[in-house]
Amino acid sequence: MTEKHLSTQFDTELSGISTRVLEMGGLVESQVSQAVYALTNFSGETASQVLAMEEVVNTMEVEIDRDLSSIIARRQPTARDLRLLIAISKSIANLERVGDEAARIARTVQRLMNSGVSSRMRLPVNSLAYESELAVAQLRKSLDAFARLDVERALEILKQDDQIDQEFEGLMRKLITFMMEDPRTISASIDLIFVAKAIERVGDHAKNLAESIIYVVKGADVRHATVEQVETIVR
Repeated sequence: MTEKHLSTQFDTELSGISTRVLEMGGLVESQVSQAVYALTNFSGETASQVLAMEEVVNTMEVEIDRDLSSIIARRQPTARDLRLLIAISKSIANLERVGDEAARIARTVQRLMNSGVSSRMRLPVNSLAYESELAVAQLRKSLDAFARLDVERALEILKQDDQIDQEFEGLMRKLITFMMEDPRTISASIDLIFVAKAIERVGDHAKNLAESIIYVVKGADVRHATVEQVETIVR
């Protein structure tokens, strides 16, 4: 009876901490979406809201990490439970970095608005919006896969990772053309390059989350494996 009671408590603690990770994920997903909205609409107010959320995300990471350490010390989990806790620790670190990228975009928006932005920059800004849609979609899929510990969904995310990279490379070519044709756009173009890189990193962190899911379920570290190798492990 006592062992069953302790096991139930442990399951409740795991469920609770997983729920908080998903809440944190939802918050940073909103941060990225708002940051891109601030960019595409040149909204200083929205950019400020994104920056205000940064402290909340940082606090959540610290609190979840603290509770993880407490659970490991008290419960001494093994096998899949331990892998889940390790994966959660890595996941909240990735989510916190997603929040950092959103804040970086928001600060860039403020800088662009303060310096004045040429109407010619509307085209690359719209291209950034498309890249961000891909990255946010990947992040949302990763969080959904985490909630279900769905390795098939995680594999799908890994297969789609190249789409964001290709969009990033295409945007780089556009911005280089802009700078060559009109040197007055150089400063704004460089800022947008950093935004594009931040969005690409959001996709990278979504990929890292997917890899953590496979680690939990299959017990395999696939961080440096090819998609074909991961597919073999999953199936």
